[in-house]
Amino acid sequence: MNIRRALVASTVDVAVEAERELRRRYEWHDIAEADMVVALGGDGFMLQTLHAMLERRRICPIYGMNRGTVGFLMNDWSLEHLDERLARAKRFEVSPLRMTTETVAGEFSTLPAINEVSLLRETRQTAKLEVTVSGRVVLDELVCDGVLVATPAGSTAYNLSANGPILPLGSALHALTPISPFRPRRWRGAILPDSATVKFRVLEPVKRPVSAVADQREVRDVATVEVAIDRSQTLCLMFDPEHALDDRITMEQFIA
Repeated sequence: MNIRRALVASTVDVAVEAERELRRRYEWHDIAEADMVVALGGDGFMLQTLHAMLERRRICPIYGMNRGTVGFLMNDWSLEHLDERLARAKRFEVSPLRMTTETVAGEFSTLPAINEVSLLRETRQTAKLEVTVSGRVVLDELVCDGVLVATPAGSTAYNLSANGPILPLGSALHALTPISPFRPRRWRGAILPDSATVKFRVLEPVKRPVSAVADQREVRDVATVEVAIDRSQTLCLMFDPEHALDDRITMEQFIA
């Protein structure tokens, strides 16, 4: 079977040069006709590419090569043996989160998130949030700079920087992690089954405005935010067997 591959790249110079070299070496197709996508850039560009697929509703496997900064979601860059690497690549399926927001003005929106949904204070005033998990109020008042819900794939990103737990891929868990919590002082977050629905209600939303961010897309001045897994859509990432995503996430727990 002849697999039609598309090539996309970020706009940074090193990615543009890598794209030029790969186009000279291999055959490529338009992304609208592709069965597989090779993405050149960093983790931010990988998230952009995944979100673009969700918007087009044409989802196919993505094999990333790092031509960015961190590249946690990317494979090592090489011009050589691409056909062999793609044939050997290990596939991982991930379901995104679905963030549903209502603003203070009464406007509703729904956005997907692959790494995390985060709520952040907009001003110098701390945020005050009521937290509900699957219909049960678990925190009457969380006073903090913010809070996030992270997937296993995103647990080593913003979640880890906020001292949240690293979740193994395929664990069917989500991390609920506060950002600089003030009250309750000793609350450091929770690990939830991915079947749980988390709802945040902003207390004093005018005095203490809060924004909600799904990966890289922000909704400002929210009144309520609901976060749940979206099992209607599945994304597929491809990794070299010796450098697969599940192994990377496991090894992150041993990095000092």
